[in-house]
Amino acid sequence: MVIIGLTGSIAMGKSTIAGMFHYLGIPVYDADATVHRLLAKGGEAVGAVTRAFPGSAENGAVSRARLGAEVFGDDAALARLEAILHPIVRREQKRFLKLATGRRDAVAVLDIPLLFESRSDEHCDLIAVVSATPFLQRSRILARPGMTVDKMRAIIAHQMPDHEKRRRADFVINTGLDRYHSLREVRNIVKVARAIKGTHWPPVKLR
Repeated sequence: MVIIGLTGSIAMGKSTIAGMFHYLGIPVYDADATVHRLLAKGGEAVGAVTRAFPGSAENGAVSRARLGAEVFGDDAALARLEAILHPIVRREQKRFLKLATGRRDAVAVLDIPLLFESRSDEHCDLIAVVSATPFLQRSRILARPGMTVDKMRAIIAHQMPDHEKRRRADFVINTGLDRYHSLREVRNIVKVARAIKGTHWPPVKLR
């Protein structure tokens, strides 16, 4: 099975592109959705996270707003959080790939915001980076509820620069154009993926 790693910095349009892969019948693993589920009421990571960050608890779940306030700008706190979440997320990635293999899917997508930072790119056959101009990215970010310039800068600082992600990519999808252009790019990536042989799964050791 060919594994496509999908990534991009905040507000670049990655969720829209992931939806296009799904529309074309390609299974997509959403790392962000997994984290949301882990932190929701009854989620597997709620206990460990609230013990590590007591101020983040709210009605039996982890408040992402409160948690963000505790970890942004604090590398040590962020490392503690990642040590809790990353092993579970990686386990879920592996489960997703096993299910895709069982269905005999030829191509699968790992949608991971920190694909390069977590070194998950090492387990992918192709890398697709979603990108846009700095002006468009900034406009999209600041349009989000509760977003501030300082918070935006903290988030961007934690992520690999867009130009470096584009340099490492096999494909760069520009979301600053129309949706038809983006879908055409996604179709091309799927076509290329179907024409090659996967080298990482099965088996693959996800870190």
